Amino acid sequence: MKIIVFGATGNTGRRALEQGCKMGHEMTAFVRNSEKFYEQQGERSAKDVKVIVDDIINPVSVCEALSHQDAAIIAAGHAGQGDEFVRLVDNIISQCEINPSFSGRVWVMGGAGLLDIPYTDLIGNNLPGFPPAFKTHNLNYERLQKSELDWSMMCPGTMIESTEPPVSVHLNVTTETLPISIPRTIEEFSEAEIAGYLFSRLQELDVAYDVVVKCMLDHIELGGPFKKKRVGLAYQSDIPLS
Repeated sequence: MKIIVFGATGNTGRRALEQGCKMGHEMTAFVRNSEKFYEQQGERSAKDVKVIVDDIINPVSVCEALSHQDAAIIAAGHAGQGDEFVRLVDNIISQCEINPSFSGRVWVMGGAGLLDIPYTDLIGNNLPGFPPAFKTHNLNYERLQKSELDWSMMCPGTMIESTEPPVSVHLNVTTETLPISIPRTIEEFSEAEIAGYLFSRLQELDVAYDVVVKCMLDHIELGGPFKKKRVGLAYQSDIPLS
């Protein structure tokens, strides 16, 4: 497949390029800083990856870059950028929608605070104490919900450097809801109590960058099980609690 990565020099984007190349995909990197890209990827990138250097806010450049691509991974920006982050995601989504030669398959990065909390009608980002900056993910999700694209939103917890998990651990992948077990009694909690409970378990949502990227690339085809879904990831032990 032909896959374009926006934000290809970030922690997620550069891993998407590396894994995509190893899987045999034709990868395109959309970057603002070519020097940083070549420092990261080395000489191999010259033949393995097509590089487009431009401003991600430029609608014409983004639209042209999307031409004849089979999928796009939007790993550019971060919640701390506020309105700028929302604008850049909206620009890429808008260009995906109007480019007639783009397939329509898109992965967008979000966060675990976007996922539904079981037994409630809440998401973490709307609870007291959650960083207000994360509301930008809410806005990006609302934008996607209005789109006819074949989109998926990856919603990991804190992403960490790759580590080899114990044999007894497996990856739990969920759609729409948090990927950790939540007791039904949480429905009796106040919003502040729910927030405190989730904060106490945040470390359970840590997941490696490489695992996040692999999940996206393993589900990069059109019409897959994650179409128009939020996706959560967490490691879980196969060893039952005593």
